[in-house]
Amino acid sequence: MKKKVVNALWVGLAFALVLGMAYCVAAKEGQPIKIDPGKIRAHVKYLASDALEGRGTGQKGGDMAAEYIAAQFKSYGLQPASDAGTYLQSVPMVSMKTLPDTTFALIPANGQPRNLRNLDDFVTSNESQTESADMDAPIVFVGYGIAAPEYQWDDYKGYDLKGKVALLFVNEPVSDNPNFFKGKALTYYGRWTYKYEETARRGAVATLIIHRTDLASYGWEVVRNSWGNEKSYLEKGSTPKLQAACWVQQEVAQKLVGMAGLDLDKLFERAQSRDFRPVELGVRLKAHVASQMRPFTAHNVLAMRAGSEPNKNNEAVLYTAHYDHLGIDKSKPGHNIYNGAVDNATGCGILLELARAWAKAKKAPPRSILFAAVTAEEQGLEGSEHLGKKVVYLPVDPILDLNYDALEPLGIPEEIEVSGAERTSFYPVVEATAKEFGLAIRPDPRPEAGHYYRSDHFSLARVGVPSFSISEGMKFQGHEEAWGEEQAKEYVKNRYHQPTDVYRDDWDFKGLAKMAAFGYELGLQAAFQSEPIKWVPGDEFEKARRVIWDGGIDGEALFAGRPDLHVTHFVSPSYPPLARQTRISGTVVAKASVTNDGKVDHVEILNGHALLRWAVEDSLRQWAFSPQPGETRSFELHCEFVLDFSPSPRKGLAIEPLHLLIFAAPAITNTVVSKSK
Repeated sequence: MKKKVVNALWVGLAFALVLGMAYCVAAKEGQPIKIDPGKIRAHVKYLASDALEGRGTGQKGGDMAAEYIAAQFKSYGLQPASDAGTYLQSVPMVSMKTLPDTTFALIPANGQPRNLRNLDDFVTSNESQTESADMDAPIVFVGYGIAAPEYQWDDYKGYDLKGKVALLFVNEPVSDNPNFFKGKALTYYGRWTYKYEETARRGAVATLIIHRTDLASYGWEVVRNSWGNEKSYLEKGSTPKLQAACWVQQEVAQKLVGMAGLDLDKLFERAQSRDFRPVELGVRLKAHVASQMRPFTAHNVLAMRAGSEPNKNNEAVLYTAHYDHLGIDKSKPGHNIYNGAVDNATGCGILLELARAWAKAKKAPPRSILFAAVTAEEQGLEGSEHLGKKVVYLPVDPILDLNYDALEPLGIPEEIEVSGAERTSFYPVVEATAKEFGLAIRPDPRPEAGHYYRSDHFSLARVGVPSFSISEGMKFQGHEEAWGEEQAKEYVKNRYHQPTDVYRDDWDFKGLAKMAAFGYELGLQAAFQSEPIKWVPGDEFEKARRVIWDGGIDGEALFAGRPDLHVTHFVSPSYPPLARQTRISGTVVAKASVTNDGKVDHVEILNGHALLRWAVEDSLRQWAFSPQPGETRSFELHCEFVLDFSPSPRKGLAIEPLHLLIFAAPAITNTVVSKSK
């Protein structure tokens, strides 16, 4: 597509794909798909208004935002898509507000204790979800607090953290080697969320992350604003949690290790080595964490347009954006509402306009289109984490997540950032689409900041769904790149996570319309993909994809009793959306004819529930075996599929057929293979 400066962008759906062309012709026979920047502006203006009180999670404004988004989805004629069959997916949460009588003191072996000031020296939150937590425990420096066997890295070396306090650096070992923690690019091991998870798993009662602006990629003011009010968590499960999850100022950490006669810079140097071992500091943390605890239910907002092909509409392209922000800080004088106009009323405005455009399209694509406005992103991606954990309870399976987060309306972009797309097999389509839209793909300018792990697409990636965010680059029409960089720096310094992130009348929303149009085209291409979208081999999320989505039935194990049959391609059957929604179980008996070159050339369904037959036939048609040398005839496989919809999914993550019974002529030795593990 050629760029045009107009009031509305028309999505030109013209790629040289046979299926895509057929759909494009059909679309052009009716009204073209219009992305309206004025509608995006209206959504942003309302969501960022004072009336919504900063859209705080678990607060009145957050609930108002969820209701507004659900009402928009309904007005477009989209179907409800939560696991409860409504637009609102319940997210059970608990808010923890650290109270002023919280006290922290550093107690050296010799010398005077040092009392720390909440918000100025440290921030903390009680993840264990109790109103009071007291500790008097030794502090141990554990480097980066990372255990990464794939990089031959272990900061713990068997050290027992149980009942202790971990002191560590954010980020990960410094390296330019792309094969070692991805070089300059941050992996999940560098994120503060991993640090808390890992130390809690090892029995720590508290963790102190040392804040350095150069390592964290944001200043202390961002930490203070993010942690100074309520901190919300998913309702506690069986996962270990910290009594005090903390950040401390770098100057505080320097004084802490100084009590032990050590130097923080030298400890940082030691932490770069594989030979690093935990350092007991001889200093204790004596703390009382007082919290106001408030259980509540937040909501993700989900809607969908069903796909048009019965054997594909159980899969969906997913669009996501978080609607929450930081609410109100009543302790601040003057304007104390964190309106979150850029972060992320803009992403929600794009999501809603995409939903309207897809709903108005004359013809649905083969696969379904799913929309999720998620809550509690500012609390640590909690809403999207819940969505990821519950994704298999949805009426459709996401094959790709396209996320929008914090796009400033500065005009028409000439660059686009899609960091993480290169990790997927879908990247060639992304490159071709960017070229069609006249957009240069801008590499992540600061891979060390770990932006991929800081937005909601990451929660979907963790459960195996290929995912990435779409945002503008730095080059805008009529401006040099340096201008865009200055705008980005100004936003981070003066508005990011501050009450100054407010709606502006002089914003130009044509660029956001272009970002929406770009996402629409990517979604269209994904909806017509003939091959599954996968992670590139070796990616850190490839294993999650195999285990959760592709690993239900092991094709090689299934045919292990038949040395003459070597399976080369095996696809497990998936539940059609209507069967999943109505919790239908059943048995399907099928006969497949396999040619001597290993291909399935005919499938006959002998018996089975009407809603399940499509899934079995589609699965069987994709099976393939190694050619049979010397064979001149085809052979038949007689298969009985038992598709059992279970309320307790495999490993809590997937709902698929739990058992597959195989009968063949000639016979397969292992005729019963259980899928449950």
